Amino acid sequence: MTRPRPHGPRTGTADTVGSVGEFGVIDRVVARAGTAAAAEVGPGDDAAVVRAPDARVVAACDVLVEGRHFRRDWSSPEDVGHKAAAANLADVAAMGAVPTALLVGLACPADTPTAWLEGVATGMAEECAPHGAAVVGGDTVASAPGSDAVVLSVTALGDLQGRAPVTRGGARPGDVVAVAGRLGWSACGWAVLRRGFTSPHAAVAAHRRPEPPYAAGPAAADAGATAMCDVSDGLLADAGHIADASGVVLHLDRGTLESFVDPAGPLAQVAAAVGGNPLGWVLTGGEDHALLATFPAAADLPAGFVRIGVVEDGAPRVLVDGVGAADVAEGLGEGAGHVHF
Repeated sequence: MTRPRPHGPRTGTADTVGSVGEFGVIDRVVARAGTAAAAEVGPGDDAAVVRAPDARVVAACDVLVEGRHFRRDWSSPEDVGHKAAAANLADVAAMGAVPTALLVGLACPADTPTAWLEGVATGMAEECAPHGAAVVGGDTVASAPGSDAVVLSVTALGDLQGRAPVTRGGARPGDVVAVAGRLGWSACGWAVLRRGFTSPHAAVAAHRRPEPPYAAGPAAADAGATAMCDVSDGLLADAGHIADASGVVLHLDRGTLESFVDPAGPLAQVAAAVGGNPLGWVLTGGEDHALLATFPAAADLPAGFVRIGVVEDGAPRVLVDGVGAADVAEGLGEGAGHVHF
């Protein structure tokens, strides 16, 4: 394993947020924002104007706080931009929509180098570009006196393109439960970084820049998905959201979930090195932004989805081979998922 190189702010430079001012910062960010195909009016006015041919707009918002969701000594500014955009774009995909635009609110210390913010803007633009989306507006403000933390509040907009939205509340007994995307990789990368190392690179990269299966969201909607959400807080926790909203039991198959751990892959390698439990990361690790969905039993699962369980009648809960989610997590030495407070 190798130790991380610093990604924090440079010192001794006059080119900071405080020195260039709000509009200087905006000019730097806008220059790297890219162009949203759906935008009629982009950055620089009192508000953006984004076309909504469907007459409905999907909207999602996430707040990323330095020290809780990212660290500048662990991640490059481009990494932070990719991660901030991905967390929101995945929520749009989880509704069965495609992203159209981002709005970004930023609070940071006045001595933050403008080069760092430019890197964040570049990362966001790169994450958005394949979808024809871009940052179309936002706001900047100095952090509270005495606070050195950077806070990013990102709002994503999306287009359903005529589809019905797929909510968390539509799962029905007899449906199958399926997931698309990686599970446990971000948690594995975090386990590496918090010990001061940066390899295996694949696991660390998964934490720094998640790779949500964006196209799987609209594909699931087209295939008749009855419920869906992105896995941001951990599989067991997010399965619980669907169970609660739908009033059903999600019964997951442990053997199938164990197959997400490649014995020769990064999860197993890191677990052996640090004493972690790779299945625990798969079940409770968040921020991979996989898509968890339920489908009618007769439906053909879209490409990329793997069946991991069934929906049953009963009081809302999540079971793994008949064992409650909290007991499973405790047996693996993990919490049930990400706790926000």
